[in-house]
Amino acid sequence: MATTNIRQVAKLSVMTLAIFNVISVVSLRGLPAEAEYGLSSAFYYIVGAIFFLIPTALVAAELAAMFQDKEGGVFRWVGEAFGKQLGFLAIWLQWIETIFWFATVLIFGAVCLAFIGVDSLRDASISNNKIYVLFIGITLIWIITFISLKGPNWVSKFAKIGGLIGTIIPTILLVILAIVYLSIGGKSEMDFHADFFPDFKKFDNLVLAISVFLYFAGMEISGLRIKELKNPVRDYPRAVLLGSLFIVLIFVLGTYALGIIIPQRDISLTQSVLVGFDNYLRFLRIHWLTPIITIALTCGVLASVLIWAVGPSRGMFAVGKAGYLPPYFQKTNKVGVEKNILIVQAIAVSSISILFVVMPSVESFYQILCQLTILLHLLMYLLMFAAAIYLRYSFKDAKRPFRIGTKGNVLLWIVAGGGFAASFFAFLVSFIPPGQIDTGSHVVWYIIMSLGCVLFVAMPFLIFAFRKPQWKSKESIDTFKPFHWEENKES
Repeated sequence: MATTNIRQVAKLSVMTLAIFNVISVVSLRGLPAEAEYGLSSAFYYIVGAIFFLIPTALVAAELAAMFQDKEGGVFRWVGEAFGKQLGFLAIWLQWIETIFWFATVLIFGAVCLAFIGVDSLRDASISNNKIYVLFIGITLIWIITFISLKGPNWVSKFAKIGGLIGTIIPTILLVILAIVYLSIGGKSEMDFHADFFPDFKKFDNLVLAISVFLYFAGMEISGLRIKELKNPVRDYPRAVLLGSLFIVLIFVLGTYALGIIIPQRDISLTQSVLVGFDNYLRFLRIHWLTPIITIALTCGVLASVLIWAVGPSRGMFAVGKAGYLPPYFQKTNKVGVEKNILIVQAIAVSSISILFVVMPSVESFYQILCQLTILLHLLMYLLMFAAAIYLRYSFKDAKRPFRIGTKGNVLLWIVAGGGFAASFFAFLVSFIPPGQIDTGSHVVWYIIMSLGCVLFVAMPFLIFAFRKPQWKSKESIDTFKPFHWEENKES
């Protein structure tokens, strides 16, 4: 009993939650996409933080605090506002987009491993070999699935260690290398006299810039931990703003570090992080560090995928037990892990990875997966932002331990409304093929994007329509609490 009290007293500090936000969001794989824009890349990061990163965290915090004693995550949040069908759509989109996201991250992981040698030209050639990337990517997803099946203790250990040595340390090192490089006379490939504001006339170039929304995704996870703060109303906004500042600084400085060492015309979405490290290390004559950094970055990939593999899949498992998925998806192994969902998840990622053999290049397939991931994820965020606004009016008497704006709804409209508008704009722009990358036929691009959205949005509605009463787990009757509008009907 005493142990329980101690655990209840222990609270997160503002700095701890800020660092948690950084680990949840930051990934080096996104730096090359923004390095295409040189000095103006900072503009996109700042705009993305103001209109997406911060609103996402604040809205998720209010919703999570409202329903902190009820499971379901985004299914609960959206379902409380718009009903079970749209709630199921939200959690489905969160889960399915992670499958596409896994494929993009694992491509980056395969590219990392290709640079484990000492011949950079040969390594670059291997990293663009479709068969190699396919084999390594599929191998990595099954390794990650195996670790996930071992339980949360394994996942926690791998994620913490991998996040530290594979993301935080390499980012700091990359920035230090750039500073040292410039200080001893290295030539910068980035024009620091260029315009800070981008050229908005080239509308198709905005597609790569919109990818910052994907790289900023994940801040809603911190909202689930708001009850661990001593004073949520005061401390959570501070943690969000501090974490956002760290995230933007890491992305801006990391992007500039790549732009300094790699000419804009030579930037590759999949290879440039490794090429950037390799170029710096060769210039400083410490090229022997390249294999070590390669291994570290691969560990970072594994860590980030592990964090996301057990998050949305657990949400789908909870929703499955509530009667929205067949019994097959409700089974666990001896340590309580949702084994069948994780296995289906790995099979889906492997199947998607096989498709990229028909694409013109590894880079083009990578960009298509990124854009489809953005589209699906943004649909979920649109539902989340809309739910927060709707619940202020339909469930206005609910207790809100954390509230956006102490009085009235004006600040909520600014934060959630701004996030909704930015997400909707990003959603529309994401259908446009990027001008910098050869993605093959534009017709094929539009077909993939459009059919992808229609197919994956339709699937949860079909599952919902054909669900059966016996799908509902006996255990969930006690654990999955009804929505507030269901309770009101009963009373």
